[in-house]
Amino acid sequence: MSRLDRYIFRQLGVALLAVTVGLAALVWLTQSLRFIELVLDRGLSFTVFIELTGLLLPSFLAIILPITTFVVSLFIYVRLASDRELVVMRAAGLSQWQLARPVLAIAGLAMLVCYVLNLWVVPRSQAAFRAWQYEIRNELAAILVQEGVFSSVGEDLTVYARYRDPDGTLRGILVHDAREAGAPVTILAESGHISPGPNGPRVTLENGQRQQVEKVSPPPGSPPGTAPTLRLSVLSFSENSVDLARARSGEADSRYRNAQERTLDELLRPDPAEHIPERDLKRFVAEAHQRLSGPLTAMTYALVALATALTGQFRRHGGSLRLFTGIAVVVALLAFGLTASNLAARTPRLIPLIWLNTLLPGLVSAWILSGAPGWPQRWWFGRRGTGAAAS
Repeated sequence: MSRLDRYIFRQLGVALLAVTVGLAALVWLTQSLRFIELVLDRGLSFTVFIELTGLLLPSFLAIILPITTFVVSLFIYVRLASDRELVVMRAAGLSQWQLARPVLAIAGLAMLVCYVLNLWVVPRSQAAFRAWQYEIRNELAAILVQEGVFSSVGEDLTVYARYRDPDGTLRGILVHDAREAGAPVTILAESGHISPGPNGPRVTLENGQRQQVEKVSPPPGSPPGTAPTLRLSVLSFSENSVDLARARSGEADSRYRNAQERTLDELLRPDPAEHIPERDLKRFVAEAHQRLSGPLTAMTYALVALATALTGQFRRHGGSLRLFTGIAVVVALLAFGLTASNLAARTPRLIPLIWLNTLLPGLVSAWILSGAPGWPQRWWFGRRGTGAAAS
C-alpha cells in the first residue's frame, strides 16, 4: 500500500471501528431492555444477565458490519471530495480503482470477519442463548411469575397471581394450561406456592377449581357428519399441582434447535432421524444461502459507496446529493434483501433472489467505476467533462 492508501485506510479503519462498536452497543442496549426486569424484579443475577445478552452481540455484528462499512466508506470519501483531497490525488495520476483500493481492503477484512461470524460464531452463540432461555423457562420458571402480571411460561402456559406474600406465597392465582391439544385447562385457586419438583419447578395450588373444556364425540346412532360437542368439566380441589417446567405436556427434555443455531452442514444436510418438518427444511436451505451470501454484502455496499462518491459532477458546496443517493440505494437493497429472504424461506426456487440482491449491485457499481464500458462513450465522457469543468 502506498502512503496515500495507508492515509485513507487509517481513516476508514478508525471510523469503522468506532461506528461499529457504537452502533452494536446501541442495539445491544435496546435489546437487553427485554431482560433487565429479570434482574431488577425477579432475582436473576447480573452476571447471568451480562452473559445472556452478550450472546446476542455476534449476530448483531454480522448484520451491522456491512452497513457500517458502507456508511464509513461513503462519508469518508465524500469528505475527501469536499476537502479537495480527491482532486489533488487525481491530479497526481491516481485512477478510480487506485483511489478505491483502501475501501476494497477494509471491505475485504469486514467480509472475512462476517464469514467467521456467520459460519462459526453466530450458530454457537445462538445455541448458547437458546439454551439459557430454555434453562430460565424450565429451571428458573419461578422468577417468571410476577404479581399482578399475566406471565407466559412457554407458549402454552400462562400464570397470574394477584399478589405475593413476603414468604413467597402467591394469592389469587389463575393458571391457563393449553399444553394438551384440544383440552385447555383453567385453574383458579386462593393461594399457592412454587417449589422445585423432579421435572423442574411446579406450582402447588390450594382451595380452587379446575375447569376444562373437552370435545365429546356424538352418541352412537347420530347422523353422519354430526360435529362433536364441547363439555365443560368443573372440579373443586383442596390441593393441586401444575408442572411449570415443560412448555407442552409430554415434551422431551431435549429441545428443538432452530435454523439460527445450526451449523452450515446441519442446514444443508439435516439428520433424517430428527424428522424435521418440510416447512423448516425450506427455512434451513434459505438460512444456509443467507449465511453464505450475507458477508459479500460488505464488498457490495462498499462498491456502491465508491460508485456514489467517486463518480458524478464535482460540487464546491459539499456532496449532500451523493450521500442521499447512496443511502437511498442501500436502504432499497436492505428492504429487497429482507423480502427476498422471507420469500426464499417459503419458496426455495426463489433463492436466486438472495444472490441477485447480493451480487448484482456490486457488479453494476464496479462497471460504473470502470467507466461504464459498452455504454455510449460520448454520453459518458460528456458527463465526465462537465464534472471537470465544474471543478
